[in-house]
Amino acid sequence: MVAAPKQSEKWLLVTSAFHMPRAMGAFRAIGFPVEADPVDFRGSNADASAREEVMLPLREYIALFVYWLSGRSSELFPSP
Repeated sequence: MVAAPKQSEKWLLVTSAFHMPRAMGAFRAIGFPVEADPVDFRGSNADASAREEVMLPLREYIALFVYWLSGRSSELFPSP
C-alpha cells in the first residue's frame, strides 16, 4: 500500500460521482477508510448521443459486478 492512514487522520476520496460507488467499495475492500466527496455530477446532456447515455451506466454496472466478483470491492452496490 502506498499510503497508510493513521487512526486520527481523515482521508477524502474525490472522484466522479458516477464512479464513487466502485471507488468506495475498492477502498473498503482493502480496509482503507475514506470519506466520499463526489464531483462531476452528470445530468441529462443534450449533446450526448443516445448510445453514450446508455453505455456509460452499463459499463459502470458491469465494472461494479466484476469488482465485486473478483474481490476488489467489498459490496456489489457500495454506498458512500
